[in-house]
Amino acid sequence: MGCMCSQLAAKFAFFPPSPPTYQVKKGDDGKLMVISSSSMPAPVADDPSLDVLLIDTKHGNKIVGFYLKNPYARLTVLYSHGNAADLGQLYDLFVQLKVNLRVNLMGYDYSGYGASTGKPSESNTYADIEAVYQCLQTEYGIGQEDLILYGQSVGSGPTLHLAAKLPRLRGVVLHSGILSGLRVLCHVKFSFCFDIYQNIEKIQKVKCPVLVIHGTEDDVVNWLHGNRLWKMARESYEPLWIKGGGHCNLELYPDYIRHLCKFVYEMENATTEIRLKRIRQSFGLLARPNANSVTDDGCCKIKLCQPKCPKCPKPKCKCCRWPKCVCCWKPSNCCRTPKCPKCTLSCCCCCFKCPEWRCCVGIHKGINGKQEG
Repeated sequence: MGCMCSQLAAKFAFFPPSPPTYQVKKGDDGKLMVISSSSMPAPVADDPSLDVLLIDTKHGNKIVGFYLKNPYARLTVLYSHGNAADLGQLYDLFVQLKVNLRVNLMGYDYSGYGASTGKPSESNTYADIEAVYQCLQTEYGIGQEDLILYGQSVGSGPTLHLAAKLPRLRGVVLHSGILSGLRVLCHVKFSFCFDIYQNIEKIQKVKCPVLVIHGTEDDVVNWLHGNRLWKMARESYEPLWIKGGGHCNLELYPDYIRHLCKFVYEMENATTEIRLKRIRQSFGLLARPNANSVTDDGCCKIKLCQPKCPKCPKPKCKCCRWPKCVCCWKPSNCCRTPKCPKCTLSCCCCCFKCPEWRCCVGIHKGINGKQEG
C-alpha cells in the first residue's frame, strides 16, 4: 500500500517541462554542447567557463550537469532546482549567481528532466544528487568542506538528503523549501510512510549553518514551511523572509542576492577552528556545563564551605583541591568538642586511635579497666 501511494504521490509531485528546453550532443572536438529546442536561447556554446557533463547514477540513469567555473571562487554551490524547470531555463540564473556570489556552481537535471534519462521519482533524485556530489569530488577535487548545497522547492528534498549525510558541509540554503510532500497539500501533524521528501525529519540531522529563504505570499508552498524548517535546524542562520514574494519570483528582489552574498561571505571566512568547534558540538563532544560537570578551569562548581583559616589560600576548586593547612580540615558541624588532652584529632567522633577515647564521650576508663566517676 505504501509503495502504491508513493508512486501516486510522485505523479503529482514532478512536472518536468515537456518538451525539454534543450538537447545535448557531442561537438567536433568530442565535448558535449547544448542546443536549444525551444524559443529560449541556449547556453553559449563557446563559453569557456561552462562544462556540460553526463553523469551516471547508481540507478542506471544518465543525468545532465552544468558546471560553471569562477577563477576567483573559494566555494562551490551544488544547486538542486525546483519543479517544472530544467537547466535550459536556469542557465542565466546560474551565470548571475556565479558572478555575484563569486562561486563555482554545479546545476543538474533530475532523472526524467531536460535531457536526463529515466523517470522522476524521490529515490531517483536522491541517486542523482549523490552521483553529482561524487562527480564534484572525482572530477574537480571539491570536498564537502568547500561545498554549499542549495535546494529550491522540491530541490530541498535531495538537498537535505545529502546534507544529512555530510557532517563537514560549509552550508545549506533552502529556497522555498517544503516540510514534506503531503504537508504541501494538506496540514497534517504526523508523518506517514507514503509521504515523500520528509524534510521535517532530516533537517535535524544537518550539522552546518542553514539559511532559509521564503516568500511571505507563497501560494504554492506556504511560508509556514520555511519558518518551521528554520526553527528546527540545529544551526539556523539569519533567515530571509521576502515580504510579498511568491514561489517563483524571489530572485527578482534585491534582498535575495544581497542576503545570499552575506551568507556566502561568512561561510568563506569561517576559520578551521570555528568549523572544528562546530563539528565537535554537533557530535556532543563539547557538552554544556551543568551543576555536576567540570568547567574549563577544572572546577565542578559544587557549593561547599570555603576555608576560614587566614593561613590557607582560597582553593580554586571547592570540591577537590583541598587546602594543605591542617586546621582547614576541621569539619564545620562536629558532634562534640574533644575533652581528652591526649586526643590529637580535632573531632571526638574521629579519635578512635586515642587510648583514652572514651573520655571524649563522657565514659572514663581507668588503667585497671574499671569505670571511674
